[in-house]
Order: sequence, then structure tokens, then C-alpha cells
Amino acid sequence: MILPCAAVLFDVDGTLVDSTPLVERAAREWAAEYGIDPDEFLSDAHGRRTVDRVADFLPPKEVHDATARLDALEAVRTDGITALPGAVDLLANMNGLPCAFVTSMDRAQLKLRTEVAGVPVPQVVVTAEDVPTGKPDPSGYLKAARSLGVDPSDCIVIEDAPAGIAAGRAAGATVLAVTTSHDSAVLTGADRIIHYLTHVTSTPTGLLLADD
Repeated sequence: MILPCAAVLFDVDGTLVDSTPLVERAAREWAAEYGIDPDEFLSDAHGRRTVDRVADFLPPKEVHDATARLDALEAVRTDGITALPGAVDLLANMNGLPCAFVTSMDRAQLKLRTEVAGVPVPQVVVTAEDVPTGKPDPSGYLKAARSLGVDPSDCIVIEDAPAGIAAGRAAGATVLAVTTSHDSAVLTGADRIIHYLTHVTSTPTGLLLADD
């Protein structure tokens, strides 16, 4: 099956890079410091900016410092970071199809995790600092499409989390979901669902999906 597009917009954490062990350990340590239930915090943290999730639990005056503390706990760890199946090969063989990263991570986190995982980074990257509101708001995907000079409706967004799927749909893009962090039952907002990026090949005019 071919999905035509003018560009591909990739989420990063959970789609291209797996840093789940690191994130969960840091979040549990952080939650204990702030008297927050770590399981509740983690239940809807994936795919969202840290500052947005922290704001769900703490008063506005505490959000900045608490976010900085969690970022610091994550920044000193690299344990368990790895590229997800098919990610490196797909990015290394885009065959002229433009692409960008749209991530809820900040720039430092993105740099560290992609370097450790060996994931090549495209020229256009939108991070948490670049948008006023994180996913599920579409700002990041709209900004990436503008930077590439393409209409968002001509883009394919590749995501692994409900918040990211909602952002891609709100941007007007076609959304391809991978089941690398969530069960397919919660990814039904996507246009197509696959297990891994090993089933995806890039062509100059779109993505070719193999039988999953």
C-alpha cells in the first residue's frame, strides 16, 4: 500500500527512540520528591511536553522549578536508550522525501537520546521550546510543515501516542501510528496502524507500507 505525501513528520520518543526505562525511573524519583503518585503521573505523560504534564499536578507557581527538576533527573541518564526497529534504516533512506522531527522533548534531551541511539536528525526539528502549547495541540506539526514549505494536509505524521495522533489529525495530516508504546486499541484516531517502522519504505512521493 502506498501513502502519498510531500513530507513526513516524525515524533521521536516512542516512535524512533525508546527511552522508556530512563523516563520511568526519573519520573518515579521525581514524583516521590513532590508527593505525587508516579503511576498516575506516568499514565498520561507519554507524548506530551514535561511542563504540560507537570502542570496537571502542581500549582502554576511551582511548575517551572518542578519541570526543571524532572528534566535534570532525565538529563543525567542514558540507560536503556535505543533506536526502535526500522527507525535508522528509514531515516537513512528517505529517497529525497523531505522529513522533520516534532518532539515533546527539549533540545538537550533530543540531542542526547538521538546520539545515544544512533538516530540521524534531519535539518528541520521542532522541540518543546519552539511551541507555546504541546501535543495534542497541532502547533508543532504546523510549524514543521511550514518550515519544509509544504501544506500540512500533504504530510504524513508518524506517532506512537494518543496525544500525538490528535495533534497530527488537528494539523490536517494523515497519521500513521506505530504500536511501540501503546496498544492499537488506544491508537484508533490514526488513519493507519502498524507494529514497527520495519514495515515502511520511503519513495520520492510517499511511503510504501508492507504487509504488517
